[in-house]
Amino acid sequence: MTILDTLKKRRTIYQLNKNMPVSDEEVIQVINDVTELTPDAFNMKSARVIVAMNDNHDALWDVIYDAFEGKVSKEKIQTFKDGYGTVLYFIDDQVVENLQEKFALYADNFPVWAQQANGMLQYGIWNALADLNVGASLQHYNPVIDKAVKEMFNVPEHYRLIAQMPFGGIVQEAEPKEKEDITQRVKVFNG
Repeated sequence: MTILDTLKKRRTIYQLNKNMPVSDEEVIQVINDVTELTPDAFNMKSARVIVAMNDNHDALWDVIYDAFEGKVSKEKIQTFKDGYGTVLYFIDDQVVENLQEKFALYADNFPVWAQQANGMLQYGIWNALADLNVGASLQHYNPVIDKAVKEMFNVPEHYRLIAQMPFGGIVQEAEPKEKEDITQRVKVFNG
């Protein structure tokens, strides 16, 4: 499979279940590999990942539901809880701040670069999961859930939650994407 095949395969999958097509070890290995291989500016390594599976995954989505005090429907949260696991993405702000002090000339850029690296990590893991035939979606329930997640997983205070990625077996594939007129977003000047 080529990189373009993988990119085409990666879709937002909301209908998940706990029937994984691969082992826990394969999921963890691919998350470890992508985390190690994702580039970032100044080799800062500010991204942090927590993977919640099985009972921890279920408890996480219960905590998320409770954090919203009923303002997010139980049915919506259940679609994520129906999955097998969740990848939690963080930025270690202490790493960012240390580099801001060390390289003051670039201080304003380090938070931006940390976000860019985290986005690449999210996309890389999402594609790698798709390559394993594991469905996923990217959610953003932070900052409402930050305190509860930190307490649940004993997360250091200097870790900032960026996104949540529930994953699992695919119950229903995403609808086909409509092809866009890409020339509206990509302009080429050649010679």
